[in-house]
Amino acid sequence: MVYQMTGSKGKTLSSLFKTAVKKATKRSSLTAGDKALIQFVSSLDTSSPSPSFTSLTKIAPEPTKKPAPDGSLSSQLLEPASTSENSMEKWTEEISTILCVGALDSSQDSEEMTNDRSSLGGVLDLPWLSNLSNNNISVGQKEVSHERKQKWAFKKSQANYFNKLIKTCGDKLGTKATMEVFDKLGRETGVTEYNALIAVCLEKARTSDDEKVAFEHISEAFRTFKKMREQGFQLEEGTYGPLLMYFIDMGMVEEFFCFCEPIKDGNLSSHSRLGYYEMLLWVGVNNEEKIQELCNYIVSGDWEDDFKLKENYLLALCESGRKEDLMQLLEIIDLTRISSVDQVANVFQSLGKLSLESFAEKFLLAFKNSDCKMDDISRLVFSYASGIPNLAVEDLFLKFKSLHMKFKITPSSASYEKLITHCCDLHEVHLALDIVEQMCEAGLSFSIETLHSILHASKESYEFNLVWRIYSLICRHNLKPNSQTFRSMISLCVKMKDFEGAYAMLNDLKKFNMTPTASIYNTIMAGYFQKKNVTCALMVLEQMERDDVKPDSQTFRYLIGNCDCEEDITKYCEEMKRTGIQATKHIFMALINAYTTCGQFEKAKQVLLDKGIPVQSLNEIKSELVSALATSGRVPDALNIYKEIKQNGGSLEPKAVVYLIEHFPSDGELSVLLPLLEELHDPDYWVDGCCKMVLHCVRNHHLRAAVDLLKQLKDKFQNDDLALEVILDEVFSLTAEVEPKDLQIGLSLLQAIKDELGLTPSRKCLDFLLNACVNAKDLQNSLLIWNEYQAAGYPYNILTFLRMYQGLLAAGDPKSAKSMLTKIPTDDPHVQYVIDACRTAFLQSTSSKIKKSKQKQQQKNET
Repeated sequence: MVYQMTGSKGKTLSSLFKTAVKKATKRSSLTAGDKALIQFVSSLDTSSPSPSFTSLTKIAPEPTKKPAPDGSLSSQLLEPASTSENSMEKWTEEISTILCVGALDSSQDSEEMTNDRSSLGGVLDLPWLSNLSNNNISVGQKEVSHERKQKWAFKKSQANYFNKLIKTCGDKLGTKATMEVFDKLGRETGVTEYNALIAVCLEKARTSDDEKVAFEHISEAFRTFKKMREQGFQLEEGTYGPLLMYFIDMGMVEEFFCFCEPIKDGNLSSHSRLGYYEMLLWVGVNNEEKIQELCNYIVSGDWEDDFKLKENYLLALCESGRKEDLMQLLEIIDLTRISSVDQVANVFQSLGKLSLESFAEKFLLAFKNSDCKMDDISRLVFSYASGIPNLAVEDLFLKFKSLHMKFKITPSSASYEKLITHCCDLHEVHLALDIVEQMCEAGLSFSIETLHSILHASKESYEFNLVWRIYSLICRHNLKPNSQTFRSMISLCVKMKDFEGAYAMLNDLKKFNMTPTASIYNTIMAGYFQKKNVTCALMVLEQMERDDVKPDSQTFRYLIGNCDCEEDITKYCEEMKRTGIQATKHIFMALINAYTTCGQFEKAKQVLLDKGIPVQSLNEIKSELVSALATSGRVPDALNIYKEIKQNGGSLEPKAVVYLIEHFPSDGELSVLLPLLEELHDPDYWVDGCCKMVLHCVRNHHLRAAVDLLKQLKDKFQNDDLALEVILDEVFSLTAEVEPKDLQIGLSLLQAIKDELGLTPSRKCLDFLLNACVNAKDLQNSLLIWNEYQAAGYPYNILTFLRMYQGLLAAGDPKSAKSMLTKIPTDDPHVQYVIDACRTAFLQSTSSKIKKSKQKQQQKNET
């Protein structure tokens, strides 16, 4: 949401800046930080007009100045209180353990990382951690920048891991304290870490409802920004972009332009890119005058003047979706002069979104007549076609082909792959494979990652049988799969229980000069265990031994986790130890589940005492114990462990919380159950837990609690009526299963939903209630629900008539039932079968009761 300046959150934050100045000026002496804060706030004078980049285009930029200690944007922000030494030491030790895991080779599965409880000294020996004394070395900005280039580079998976770590630390400690921790660890803090810390601050500021708290988080982001400048980092868009977007989203115009100054001061090349954000700002605050001013600037004079700046204005305008303004500019400008293909592709995608096909064709022809590469033009075709809204994927493919044919453009492998990826994202796997076939026939190559995306989409769309078409394609076109390809294909075979086919693929590995890996065998073994076929699962282990493939920790995870006796658990643990495989967190979880399956609950608890459990995994393993005990009916024991986790300052994994709720005993106290919902912070898990809690309350006749929980769900789904309807349907499905004496809970719940939640019950809800009334032979409430259909505006259908016909017969009202029968079409044999069954069940039963009653009366008269 974009906040307007007047009375907005953005304006309130400006006021907080000014309030901080007033407090500072009351002190007897001002610190350098106070003076800088006053200098910054004075630049936020709302009476002066906000600067515009267009007004600066003809002014020569000032030379870069060395950041003054008290004159930069960040230096005026107040420093938070430092973390205590004891707390810092505690966190340093804990984070060093996590970092040790994060530094492992990314090729090793994070779930299988070795148990390593190294000391801080051991962590400091890692290649990507500098010596602790390096933090005390004073070097010039140029030397620092040169030093950064020699920093160990993360692989992608490691960078993601580290970003999560930064977020966790930032959430718990704050960014300043996190930096202190990394200083103690000797960590060479780089752009990735700083950007992650700034992202944490911005996320907290966005989600905070307290203006003052939001201000504090933004202040912390500025301090981090300042530290980057002081350390000699080049301020790239990945750093300043999120901060500018925050100002844009909050409608903070003055703050936006004030922050742009230190960005340009630290990186003159960013001047043109800042124009992109300026246009987004004016669009965000609906300043039509400024938007028109920038549009006029784009078309004025020679296009070459400040070309990059004008280009970025145009790109922002495309993204904003202002069709009329964009059309006027497209009549004049020449897209072929934009040097970056990526930027042009963004423009073409906007042309698709805005249905500007004539302009798209005009520019495609222009690019074809220029010296643009054919592959790049093919990419532009895809960008345009993929941007067209509400276009079915088959139609997108046709548009893609027709434009290539119309302009005699040869489709490139890259654009085909983008099209395949698009199909896979929409689970259109058949079409994706058709496109691959066309690529192969045209002699085009494609990456193995494209094939993997098709395999993944087949799994996600449950079209497991497509694996054979994929495998045939590999064989026919002499493609070169790798071990991941075969693991994915064998996994699909296993999912459709085609173990014979899985083994056939396993044997075919030799044809591709590949050696089977333990993970491939594990896939087959897991399938057999899932099917409860232990004999065949153990045969997979024997096959591994014959093929001289060493089992890994995942193998033993499956073996131990599916043991049904203590002897087997001991046997596999000893075998794992003999082969030198160290226990992972999943091995400990498997042990817990195996012991609970065997009924050895005390031994399951004793697993937590193992000294080999990684510190960072202990809470997760405890949560697994809670889940296992809850599903085994040992909820009191599970709750005790949950309390212990809470007392130690930990938190239960959301999955374990949901298990506790789901298996909570019917005689359990609501005062214990309801607080569990507060443990679920993830929205998806919260909804799942809340739904299960509602079902528990309905089953056990806790009407008030059920209605209160439904109110919370309604607030959560305020913009998604369908999701709430699905939940209510599931709740009312319980009423169809209750005993006749329990019918009242369903009727009371219906009334509460109408009166307190202001909702109209769905047809399914009424169907379930009518079914319950019929089963209870309650004619009065059957008629009540029958009228509810009319009140809700639902026309009666065949099923409703049949159910009411059955209810009238069951309640002993054959006359009304006969009248209802005239409204039911009997030409369907299935409908006639139901009617005959109802007559047999209820009319004969009534006739038998009348006959017995007459016999008793006759016997009485005779006596």
